[in-house]
Amino acid sequence: MIEVLVVDDDTRVARVNAAYVEKVPGFRVAGEAHNAAEALRQLETQPRLDLVLMDHYLPDDTGLAVVQEMRRRGHQTDVIMVTAARDVSTVQAAMRHGALQYLVKPFAFAGLRAKLEAYAQLRRTLDGGGEAEQAEVDRIFGALSTTSEPDLPKGHSPTTAELVRRSLMNAEGPLSAQEIAERTGVSRQTAQRYLKLLERTGRARLTLKYGDAGRPEHRYVWATRG
Repeated sequence: MIEVLVVDDDTRVARVNAAYVEKVPGFRVAGEAHNAAEALRQLETQPRLDLVLMDHYLPDDTGLAVVQEMRRRGHQTDVIMVTAARDVSTVQAAMRHGALQYLVKPFAFAGLRAKLEAYAQLRRTLDGGGEAEQAEVDRIFGALSTTSEPDLPKGHSPTTAELVRRSLMNAEGPLSAQEIAERTGVSRQTAQRYLKLLERTGRARLTLKYGDAGRPEHRYVWATRG
């Protein structure tokens, strides 16, 4: 499980964000903090924290100041900024201080889920360790991108695109259009159409499975998986 600290000065917002986190498989809320001092205290007392969802506007300091102090103390916990601060200077400073993602308030559950899924994919990509060739480096940096789909072509449903995308992301290996259809409840033809879209946009890779006879089976794997 990925252990998350939720930092927000508004206790109600913190509870909502924590509830969102708990809805994403593989994530667990380890604590909440409502000011900079409490955030730093929890970082000191909870050594297993993996990720901080960091608000910027805190009553006793800024979220970026907390991130700076975290690094000064040697805490390498990852940070996703979750804040209403949208000025370019703050966004730029967040990048320079090592924030992996930046989510602007207000947002829906899907927005946070996409950031968390991208972060989880990054963790999986890095788990192998060792040295990285350029292709592996590209996968590592690609895993930081939000997993939501771009504007869909006419005739494509966002709901169906999300079903196919999540099925492919959660699979342990390549899947055929028929297997995607069985998992999502759509027709094989529909699954094939959305898989081809994912391939064209670089989110999926096509692989071929050769049998004893006949044409090879087309199978797809999420592009950031090794």
